[in-house]
Amino acid sequence: MVLAELGGSITRALHQMNSATIVDEKVLNECLNEITRALLQSDVQFKLVRDMQINIKKIVNLKDLPAGHDKRNIIKKAVVNELCRILDAGKPGFSPKKGRQSIVMFVGLQGSGKTTTCTKYAYHHQKRGWRPALVCADTFRAGAFDQLKQNATKAKIPFYGSYTESDPVRIAVDGVETFKEENCDLIIVDTSGRHKQEAALFEEMRQVSEAIKPDLVIFVMDGSIGQAAFDQAQAFKQSVAVGAVIITKMDGHAKGGGALSAVAATKSPIIFIGIGEHMHEFEVFDVKPFVNRLLGLMPQGHDKETQAKIKRCMTMMDSMADEQLDSANPKLMNETRIMRVARGSGRPIRDVMEMLNDYKRMGEMSALSRNINAQHIGKSGTPHMEMKMKKMMKQLGL
Repeated sequence: MVLAELGGSITRALHQMNSATIVDEKVLNECLNEITRALLQSDVQFKLVRDMQINIKKIVNLKDLPAGHDKRNIIKKAVVNELCRILDAGKPGFSPKKGRQSIVMFVGLQGSGKTTTCTKYAYHHQKRGWRPALVCADTFRAGAFDQLKQNATKAKIPFYGSYTESDPVRIAVDGVETFKEENCDLIIVDTSGRHKQEAALFEEMRQVSEAIKPDLVIFVMDGSIGQAAFDQAQAFKQSVAVGAVIITKMDGHAKGGGALSAVAATKSPIIFIGIGEHMHEFEVFDVKPFVNRLLGLMPQGHDKETQAKIKRCMTMMDSMADEQLDSANPKLMNETRIMRVARGSGRPIRDVMEMLNDYKRMGEMSALSRNINAQHIGKSGTPHMEMKMKKMMKQLGL
């Protein structure tokens, strides 16, 4: 079950509860059972799901609720709060400060997208005024240094690595010292990917950590890892002081349960999510908006903000070519075309990316329609265009 399907399943369970004539214990149990089933199918660890169900039942004690209370809203609020609680580690993650040197060490499983994520993390901070640098201490995977070198060169970020040195600790120490002397204020060290069964590689990870003394250790996890997420994340936490989590491959094909499980296992906050292969497809993670978006909920009091968002999207859509508007292939919108749309619409690149990511996050990029005005839906638009516009509005949270 992909992330969008998880949100849809939970939302349907809440809608069925809302449509019940009387909300009693039977209706509550049916609603919670549906939510439980959806979470388990999405690979959330069983204990997390069971604890969530128990907590909601404690909060929503129908027998003790005084007359006049809106039971439906109380249940919905309890579900949202419990999902937020699971995803919220309860403590803020370490945040690097400009001008003050910080060392960040990346760890994760093989194939999790760790090396690419290192560069995305560096690129994100570079765009905001930091002076990042990358160190490749991954001597285990063939081609790891070449990949980091290519990514760093494209993003114009300084890098360090070696084709001859086989000791990752030595590479890490030398790289960190090099960039300290060059006054880089965010030094990012990429380490070898590993599995929890590989004791030797975990020992190597501990040695690197002890040698460079990172201010933050980030655990990178593939969002589609499934039921193994909890055990794998816990194994890393037991080896090094994981302080934050980044979930990758959340571009419509990942199961959402791994994210919940990783937070529970590491007791560390998710700080970013990767939503695609490109450097800019990298989002700061915020728990409450993420859950609201997952469930299709729109915070109250945001009417003006919503209208402004629709207007921005319309303006940007008017700057897109017919080929881009009618295509279901998101790859048509490469970096050059994104910049062209931004210039043509007079909007910053981040607005264009936000609009595109709204579609990608739902599992597919809907075909856009350029000549629709929200006030004329159902009048001048065709049924096909009307359907797509309604879908767009739904994805924007309307």
